[in-house]
Amino acid sequence: MQSIVEQLGVTLEIIETTREAMDSELGEKLRMAAIVAKEKLDPDIKHVTNGQLASLSEELDLDDITLWQRLNGEVVSVRSSNPEEINLSSKTWDYWDKAFHQLFDLKEVSVGRGDALKHYWSGPINYAVSDPTQINKWGYYYDGTTNYMINTIINTDANFSFDLVNGTNNVIAKLKSQQPSLLEVTGFDPQYFGSEPIIKMKKGIPVYNLDVRAIPFGQYEYRNSGADTHHIHTVLESGSMLTDKYSINGKEVLRSFIPINVNHEKTYVIGVAFDKAGLQEPIHRQLVAHVLISLCLLLSAMLASYFIAGYMLRSLNLIMNKVNSIADGNFNASISIQNKDELGLLASRVNSMGVRLLNYTTQLKDTARELQSTKQYLESFVNHTSDAIHVIDLDGHIIQVNPAFETIYGWRSEEVFGQLPPNLPDSQLESHEVLIQTILEGGSVTDYETVRFTKDGGVIDVSITISAIRDEMDEIVAIATISRNITQRKQSEEMIRRSEKLAVVGQLAAGVAHEVRNPLTTLRGFVQLQKQTGSLSVSHLDLMLSELDQINMIVSEFLVLAKPQAIRHDCLNIGDLMRDIVMLMDSEARMSKVNLSIHQITDIPAIGGVSSQLKQVFVNMIKNGVEAMPDGGELTIEMAATDDGREITIRFTDQGMGITEEDMGRLGEPFFTRKEGGNGLGIMICQQIIRNHNGKLKYRSLVGEGTCVEIRLPVNKAADR
Repeated sequence: MQSIVEQLGVTLEIIETTREAMDSELGEKLRMAAIVAKEKLDPDIKHVTNGQLASLSEELDLDDITLWQRLNGEVVSVRSSNPEEINLSSKTWDYWDKAFHQLFDLKEVSVGRGDALKHYWSGPINYAVSDPTQINKWGYYYDGTTNYMINTIINTDANFSFDLVNGTNNVIAKLKSQQPSLLEVTGFDPQYFGSEPIIKMKKGIPVYNLDVRAIPFGQYEYRNSGADTHHIHTVLESGSMLTDKYSINGKEVLRSFIPINVNHEKTYVIGVAFDKAGLQEPIHRQLVAHVLISLCLLLSAMLASYFIAGYMLRSLNLIMNKVNSIADGNFNASISIQNKDELGLLASRVNSMGVRLLNYTTQLKDTARELQSTKQYLESFVNHTSDAIHVIDLDGHIIQVNPAFETIYGWRSEEVFGQLPPNLPDSQLESHEVLIQTILEGGSVTDYETVRFTKDGGVIDVSITISAIRDEMDEIVAIATISRNITQRKQSEEMIRRSEKLAVVGQLAAGVAHEVRNPLTTLRGFVQLQKQTGSLSVSHLDLMLSELDQINMIVSEFLVLAKPQAIRHDCLNIGDLMRDIVMLMDSEARMSKVNLSIHQITDIPAIGGVSSQLKQVFVNMIKNGVEAMPDGGELTIEMAATDDGREITIRFTDQGMGITEEDMGRLGEPFFTRKEGGNGLGIMICQQIIRNHNGKLKYRSLVGEGTCVEIRLPVNKAADR
């Protein structure tokens, strides 16, 4: 089948190439004739006669010359050397009509059929409309210099028109004479096979055009139409041969479909049909002959193998015994084969392999013992240390945690495996990325103090050490983090520090209160007595009383630090409280060119607290913010509830000078202040009040940009009534 297809392919290629060459030559001849005709004819069709065209056609060795015009959007033939060609319309001529309009529009013809050149198009060889018994070749020329299109026509030889059919059929006939079992060879045109034949009426005669035939060559008597259509499309898609078996006219038929490219534009499918019974007879003869030949070869091979095996088996057995010994772990045994052939070389290589395996095995055992010891040591260290250890890959996902991690943070290993570390607060994400980048750049991070989340939402202070894990190529493959819980240590340090400060302040406050308050009582009574007797002016006495009240208030603040009094918590609406304070202080702020603005981000639940004390804190924060902006600015107060609804957050953000890092560490110390005339007790008292309300007070500041004071107060629904 493949041989037949190859012969047909070569034949089709030669025929098609020859036809294309002759077709192009005829097209060029028609183009040259059209150009000559344009030079000889008047550019106005009114001055051209049919007789002139007949004479010019004979002069140029053409069969006909026809002149076409586009009238009212329709292309019609107006003059011709052949009267039958006059008054034809191309309106129903499919791509011919499209090509004519493109020529009249001075565009390049793009119908994909025939040959297109500048101002010229040559249609494919086909039956003539004026005389369906003739097969012609047409050329059409229009360059805009005439008011008509020149159509040159030449009659082609019938044998040339049917080269593809007759030439191929001759090859098929020769093949059938050489192959008795070959029933037929059919050439299918996939473009038209399976569709209704395109037959047009020309001069009342039904014409099956040459370029739209489903079977361009061969015979198609053993039809299996529906299945054949499917098989043709299948082989076109796959590009490989397909064979079908079916019965027709009492014969079992094998038909193979093979796609073949005649040129870059045309693909045919060759159908080769064989009589199955005719194929089987020579196959059976071949089979019997092959079986006899195979038996003879087998007997010869067995005899030769018997003699060769006796020679080879001795050496092979020695090699096999050595290999079995190696498989059992005995690497010391050796093979003594003195032959210089391949088996001798193989025996030598097996001996060398045994020696090397012995060395490698000894080294591996030593290494395994060392690795086992190291593994046990590392596992013991990781699993029994009280510090939390977790390992992340280069994408930041956790790949290993130790039991201490589960104990300190609360997450089990299966909960965090393959996840990003869940214990990172949002405020620490940027600094964490900086630490990881430091490790990736070859640096180190040791005893870095920060904060982390626990599973229950708590925040703990930790000291972390981060190091890189490298492979044998010294490339970083993972990053290990060791974190130690230092919350209690930090709290203890803070408590000690604050206790020392409060002890000093308390002692100072108690001493001042004891030493100053008793004389103040006597002094106040004396002033009142003097006021009654009139010895002093009223204005002087009022001034003395005002100053004494101020001294008494300061002494009271000292007493708050020395011995906080029992307080009663009321249910407070922080939003209303804050708006009242802003309303009172707005005029003072405006005098300093400061604008106070309140933003309530979410609904604020009521809290339990002492109104007067919280007012004191809020007023202090607003005053500090205003004083931090001597040139004016914006002081923003934001109030919101946390996502879990357990706390409210109040932020005072100014645009002032900011606080240096050194001063940030000393905020709250007694008598530490940068204000002229300040006593350094305001922030300490505010911290004490917020602490008494179970809240938190934090400062964030950047020098030159401003300060943000954040106060967090718990929502206490069971406040004292």
